[in-house]
Amino acid sequence: MKKHSNEKDELADKRRFSYRMNVFFFASFIIFSVIIVRLAYLQFVEGPELSQEEASNITKDVPLAPVRGTIYDSTGTVKLAYSKPIQSLYLTLYKNYGDVDGQPNPKIGEVQEMAARLNDVFEKYKAPNSESLTVDQIIEEMDLNSRKANGFMPRLIKSDLSEGEVAYFLQHKDEFKGIQIVEESVRYYDPDTVAVQTIGYLKKFKSSKSLKKYQEVDEANKTQTDPGLVYTENEFVGFDGLEFQYQDKLRGKSGYTSVDVDLRNLPEGVAGTTPPQKGYDLISSINKNVQVKTEQAIMDQLSWLHRNPVSGKLHPNAKTGFAVAMEVDTGKIVAAASMPDYDTNVWRTGSISNEDYDKIKYIYQNGTIRGFLPSDSNKRAESVVLLGSTIKPLSVLIGLKEGFFTTNTVYIDRGSTTFGGDNRRVQNSSGHVYGAMYPRDAIRHSSNVFMIDEIGKKLYSRYGAEGVGVWDKYMEQFGLGIKTGVDLPNEYAGYKEYIKSEESSLTKLAYASFGQQGKYTTMQLAQYTVMLANKGKRMEPQLVKEFRDSEGNVVEKVKPKVLSTVDFSDAYWNEVQRGMATEVSSFSGFPYDFARKTGTSTQSIGGKLVDNGVFIAYAPRNNPKLAVAVVIPEGGFGSNSAAPVARAIFDAYDQEFGLDGIPKKNQNKETETNTP
Repeated sequence: MKKHSNEKDELADKRRFSYRMNVFFFASFIIFSVIIVRLAYLQFVEGPELSQEEASNITKDVPLAPVRGTIYDSTGTVKLAYSKPIQSLYLTLYKNYGDVDGQPNPKIGEVQEMAARLNDVFEKYKAPNSESLTVDQIIEEMDLNSRKANGFMPRLIKSDLSEGEVAYFLQHKDEFKGIQIVEESVRYYDPDTVAVQTIGYLKKFKSSKSLKKYQEVDEANKTQTDPGLVYTENEFVGFDGLEFQYQDKLRGKSGYTSVDVDLRNLPEGVAGTTPPQKGYDLISSINKNVQVKTEQAIMDQLSWLHRNPVSGKLHPNAKTGFAVAMEVDTGKIVAAASMPDYDTNVWRTGSISNEDYDKIKYIYQNGTIRGFLPSDSNKRAESVVLLGSTIKPLSVLIGLKEGFFTTNTVYIDRGSTTFGGDNRRVQNSSGHVYGAMYPRDAIRHSSNVFMIDEIGKKLYSRYGAEGVGVWDKYMEQFGLGIKTGVDLPNEYAGYKEYIKSEESSLTKLAYASFGQQGKYTTMQLAQYTVMLANKGKRMEPQLVKEFRDSEGNVVEKVKPKVLSTVDFSDAYWNEVQRGMATEVSSFSGFPYDFARKTGTSTQSIGGKLVDNGVFIAYAPRNNPKLAVAVVIPEGGFGSNSAAPVARAIFDAYDQEFGLDGIPKKNQNKETETNTP
């Protein structure tokens, strides 16, 4: 019995062993099958992609900063913004010094030692008045954990090295493994502060991503296949003005160094270098001499208004002034001044100190195309003001076009008029009574009551509440209330009070007819003045004449562009032109017949009524070359505050280009030469 029991146990053990072997072989079969399938998938499906990735991991492209093009004035010889070469120290890490499992790398001592040695050299050979770099700051710039850049990328340790620093590192290069002296460029601007808000400034790419353009560039960087178009974090980019508007043309293309890297993403050697391509040079339409004289004229006039009473009082709150000079035939902007201005070189490092920013925060924006307050107080007039009487030539054109009167209609001006159910009363400036007048006289005398009775009231009588829309259509045809198309970023379209206000339609039209219901920029005023001069062509304001390559060859000319035209009878244009003949003492002795209109717009600032000076003009009257618009917020009557600035602009243009086509500076030279 015992023997029989043992046989049964052996048989059971064999069966269990057999079962286990079967399970083992089956499991092995499944595992090997999975491995074989996976290997096949890797080889035939993912193989090409992995091979490409492996190849890309072997060689990496390290960008070299592009050389930015120069911005010249209209002569093509005066540099308004230019790049100068500097020497910078870069460090490439050939070891992994990053944290290990959240703990400092055991090799950190090597880094600290190198940082201390670099600090010693910087302190010994740095340029006078240059900032010091601490050891900790140097280690931070080394980016040991590759948070700012990949492991193989050189780290910028210090820019703008002194001659002593450069000489030392070149002589002791073998003592600092991985260091490299790289020639880069830094942006400088004309120290005479020429059209600074128009030219713009640069910031580092990494701090410019608040702008949509650079958000898109940053996103494109991730898939960019052309190394020349890759932006680096420390690269300088245009942030405002022409620097921003023409960033792509001025930038050029990055160069790059092809670096062999190992599996740890650390460099092993250099495979080759492709040098950067210089960006195009920009020849602007701004003439330095005209621009500087425009800026000086504004500052002189502001100072004069602070010291000399006009209409019985001083104007101490006249703190800002804006002027635009635009060629009638071409739309080229010869001068665009937003004053006071500042030295753009404060942005040279790509950032600005809090102290410097506090000094410029109310003036660094371009007041000729934007609206902003000159201080943090709401008790000052902004850069965009009501047009005042400068709207009256257009009001008369509208009245003629609508058939409300003819060029021979006689109107009796009684000095005041009323309108609306509450008999609201408006009078002429100083209550003047002008008596019988033609439309041209209404412009010359600046009759408010003519504009209300003959245009504002009649628009309402014919169209009712729709009259506001009719008025708006005319305004936009002349570029008022819409963007001018100037080649600058962030242009303001103006503020249409005749639409935004809560007044009745009749009241809106009455006040709009003599310039109290729309706030527009100085650039819009200049474009509007050009239309009065050329009889209806709305020219695109342009700040660029052409682009040139690094060899000086013209690669693109910017041609004049007519945005739109309006159709008015020649008789209407001539009537308006005859009316633009207000007496202006500051133009005494001016050698050309010219068309002009003074304006004084009144608005409430901080609960008090203030007068803004506005002035538009073009010359010569019958063959216009230049149109000028000037705005002096809180400057009082335009004839006293803004007109003198316009006179200085016309004189400067006459010297440089000649309002009759003959530059007077050449005649002056001939006179000096012939003087015995």
